[in-house]
Amino acid sequence: MQTEKVTNHIVSWLKDYATKANIKGFVIGISGGIDSAVTSALCAKTGLDLLCLEMPIHQAENQVSRAARHIEWLQGNYNHVERQLVNLTPVFDSFIDTLPSVANEDDRFLSLANARARLRMTSLYYFAGLHGYLVAGTGNKVEDFGVGFYTKYGDGGVDISPIADLMKSEVYEIAQFLGVNSDIIKAAPTDGLWGDDRTDEDQIGASYPELEWAMLADEQGMNTDHFTDRQKEVFVLYKKLNTANQHKMNPIPICKIPNGLK
Repeated sequence: MQTEKVTNHIVSWLKDYATKANIKGFVIGISGGIDSAVTSALCAKTGLDLLCLEMPIHQAENQVSRAARHIEWLQGNYNHVERQLVNLTPVFDSFIDTLPSVANEDDRFLSLANARARLRMTSLYYFAGLHGYLVAGTGNKVEDFGVGFYTKYGDGGVDISPIADLMKSEVYEIAQFLGVNSDIIKAAPTDGLWGDDRTDEDQIGASYPELEWAMLADEQGMNTDHFTDRQKEVFVLYKKLNTANQHKMNPIPICKIPNGLK
């Protein structure tokens, strides 16, 4: 990948899109992870306003500190970068308190994890509407179009997706080029939705390099007969997730009414 040229292309695309839409800048949630770090830096490089939201919900301290240090790095290197802390922990806890109890509490863990992402999306759009900004998405290609590893109407609810055509490995390349803090680059990827230290790999069952390989293998129609046992395992996992999450990647189904019935 021609990292510098790709970086400049994305920055130009962002600035051009915002300018044509008569938008003053961007708002983005900063998680302490690689994707939000790179996306926010690309937005900052446009020279337009950038509002960075910190939205902890029972967040691990290392995630909070990485996010804070990244915003400080942005403000030290780029103009027009503002930060806003929105502590969503009490909001989330109040939301849980209003919900009916269930027989098995484990059954609602995933729903509550997704609720965290949707609370953050709501906060992002509040500030976007307040300031006339665009909500910048942080999803990469393998997450958005490979395995669908994001929350529908949560971190998937955005106005623009600057890095959605980049594989995770390419996001890391741009991070190195931009000079993103090393603690973010070295940190194991995590969605931070569970209140513990589980990583993306723990949840998915495969690493991002493995998923990138499987996505490429699927696109190229590689012969699975030549795969190793692990490659077969990862490929089956990839296909399973890709199929199950098509509802995230395709437009919402619309029931078309025949002309004769209207």
